[in-house]
Amino acid sequence: MKMENNITEELFDEDYDLNEAEEIINKYLTFISADLVYGIPIENVVEIITNPCITSLPMVPPYVMGIINLRGQIVPIVDIRKIMNKPATEDVSISCVIILEIDSISIGVLVDIVLQVINVPNKVSALPSKNLPFISGMTNLSDGSVMYTLDCDLLISTK
Repeated sequence: MKMENNITEELFDEDYDLNEAEEIINKYLTFISADLVYGIPIENVVEIITNPCITSLPMVPPYVMGIINLRGQIVPIVDIRKIMNKPATEDVSISCVIILEIDSISIGVLVDIVLQVINVPNKVSALPSKNLPFISGMTNLSDGSVMYTLDCDLLISTK
């Protein structure tokens, strides 16, 4: 009887380890902007829109492109290139907008190219420099490139 209990305990321990291993893998939607690869946690992504009709607004920060009407909801659009102090893209019509929901607030991020959803083990390290605003960390991808993780909470916070 004691042997059965040990086997049962070992099985539970193995199941627990498997569940624990699943928890440390994070999913990110990857995209390119200004030749850099970024990742957004997939739990914040609502949808991807191509060829958006962006209405510009007066007296907003330079990185705010404007707003779009998304099925009756007004969504502000920010340009990731301008946030990262990179030159703005000349042709907005080839860009994509990733609609995010962060703490019940919708915001769109204008990017160059949406890549794919990837699984990243919990190996996101802190940045060696604080010169990149809105970036919370970085990680090496299997293809040798570096992915910068976008800090979604900073996108909606006011400075």
